Amino acid sequence: MSDPSTIPGDETKAAWNARIIAEFRAHGGYVPWSTEEEFAAGRPIPPRFSGFDERGMPLILVHHIGARTGRERISPLFYQPVDNGWAVFATHGGSPKNPAWYRNLVARPRTTVEVGAETVPVVARVAEGAERERIWAKEIALVPKFAEFEAASGRQIPVVVLERVREP
Repeated sequence: MSDPSTIPGDETKAAWNARIIAEFRAHGGYVPWSTEEEFAAGRPIPPRFSGFDERGMPLILVHHIGARTGRERISPLFYQPVDNGWAVFATHGGSPKNPAWYRNLVARPRTTVEVGAETVPVVARVAEGAERERIWAKEIALVPKFAEFEAASGRQIPVVVLERVREP
């Protein structure tokens, strides 16, 4: 789940986002697994990944402002806890282009995320070098599909660190 823009059609994207966001909020940051039948019918949450329990997939909701449109957006994403925040991955389902949320966060890095039942102010930054490699290696060990996405995309998948902002 890197970005709903990989799903064709604006109405489909909006409906997908609304459904996932509602499930996230109803289940304390988790989105229940799809059955094989639901997944085959187009429900965009993946079938079970190893390493996760029956609650489903823990996601993070990343709020961002469209770099061109100025419109508020929310993207449900896979994440990995890191030091003072969370890392997210601009896989875009293996597309050769980065997802819109990535471009938006680069343009406007101050934002908020929802993780569990908490809303947190964050600053986004792109991980580089050894930090990126360490985070990426851990993520592909957890979700091997991400390595396939990187290979298919022909680009290095950006890792974005969302660092918690300490309010004064």
